[in-house]
Amino acid sequence: MRIGILTGGGDCPGLNAVIRAVVLAATLRHDDEVVGFLDGWKGVLEDERVPLGVERCRDILALGGTILGTSRTNPFTAEGGPERAVATLRAAGIDALVAVGGEDTLGVAERLGALGAHCVGVPKTIDNDLSGTEVTFGFDTAVQIATEAIDRLRTTAESHHRVIVCEVMGRHVGWIATHAGIAGGAAAILVPEVPFELDAVCERLRQRHRGGLFSSIVVVSEGAVPAQGDGAGASDKAVDQFGHVRLGGIGAWLAEEIEARTGFEARVTILGHIQRGGTPSAFDRVLATRFGVSAVAAVHDGAFGTMVALQGGRIVRVPIAEAVARPKTVDLELYQDVAGVFLG
Repeated sequence: MRIGILTGGGDCPGLNAVIRAVVLAATLRHDDEVVGFLDGWKGVLEDERVPLGVERCRDILALGGTILGTSRTNPFTAEGGPERAVATLRAAGIDALVAVGGEDTLGVAERLGALGAHCVGVPKTIDNDLSGTEVTFGFDTAVQIATEAIDRLRTTAESHHRVIVCEVMGRHVGWIATHAGIAGGAAAILVPEVPFELDAVCERLRQRHRGGLFSSIVVVSEGAVPAQGDGAGASDKAVDQFGHVRLGGIGAWLAEEIEARTGFEARVTILGHIQRGGTPSAFDRVLATRFGVSAVAAVHDGAFGTMVALQGGRIVRVPIAEAVARPKTVDLELYQDVAGVFLG
């Protein structure tokens, strides 16, 4: 069997671990041939591919990024793109394609399936927003990076008696902010699922300072918005090929507002792509490996149109259409009950 693999969307710790697992499982267990398409769906559209063997992939487990490259190319926005993508796969003799990505990448795989492409999905997003799986690889690493940053920011906040706003990734969901904020003992955690009352945030900070705590950390997702809604957080009108507006700026806006309303000196730190870079955590290496091995098994079972997922500690298969139908939002019980009690 000839298996193709691609990595699409934003890069993420653990992508190379998936590639390695797919190549080793396919080659050593089934004597398959594996081909990697470069730069996500762009490589399929332009027929840019490389052979992937055991020697090439054996030692990439801990390597960050993706050796195949990635992009946010959407075949359905190019003239004749879907038909060209399917034709490329057929001409290259690809019996099945493992698509590693988030909602957009897997959404393309699901739609191409209707045109005859045999696709199996592997969930990838540091935001942890894909339905059907309890967690996606890359999320654990991103939370660990954000928590370490909060720990470091706390010492400088205490030294200068400042409020420091830490902006983390999270376009539609606040999983990273919630977990890192709880782990880092943040004074406030602001997420897209719950529009925040700025007055209430400022009052919480005043109470802390009246109680003798002269520094605070506020963790905010890039997609969080104030309840009053004035467009804070959208950096410009630019959109990618999947129609997503580029976000950013909520942290700087929030720091300015906090300083103006409370009189406390405030600064902002935007973690940005630092959360995506570097080596994956042990948890993400194991999960990515399990996903890759299970994706090859799904290919050989002919379970096309499915995505491998983690449920109850086991790897299962769910329809891709189900996984991308709606984002998996933050558990409000975790956010309101646990975070509400233990905010620093």
